[in-house]
Amino acid sequence: MGKQQIIITQLFNAPVETIFNLLTDHAEFGRIINANIKRVVDSQDENKNGLGSVRRIYALPGVTFEESVVRFEPNQLMEYTVSKGSPIKNHRGRMEFEEDQGKTRLIYSIDFEPKLPFFLLGFIIKKIIEKPMVEGLANLSSRYES
Repeated sequence: MGKQQIIITQLFNAPVETIFNLLTDHAEFGRIINANIKRVVDSQDENKNGLGSVRRIYALPGVTFEESVVRFEPNQLMEYTVSKGSPIKNHRGRMEFEEDQGKTRLIYSIDFEPKLPFFLLGFIIKKIIEKPMVEGLANLSSRYES
């Protein structure tokens, strides 16, 4: 009912820089998880998807929300939070990238709470968020199998 957490760990047979650049590019990430995501504010840093950038997610017809990047360490970490709209609150997404013998280990965690206190709403939202991410990341990983 309250706080929800998603943790996805995925191994990629590719260098950290390759996977980091794919998953932190807002539009490319949208393609990977089969979601309509567009960057609407560029970061002032060298990487336009970096610190301070904002992406808009078109979740359902008429339902959009925005996420802002609040921490960005190239080839290591990206954190973001919902900054506008959304049926959730106290949200934090975190992608950690680790090099492991030439491969990349991604640890992707998302914490949130539903805004409305309906029974099972958090669980339902969690499943809606989690499924396309797990599938999309697994599909991306399979592209790099030897």
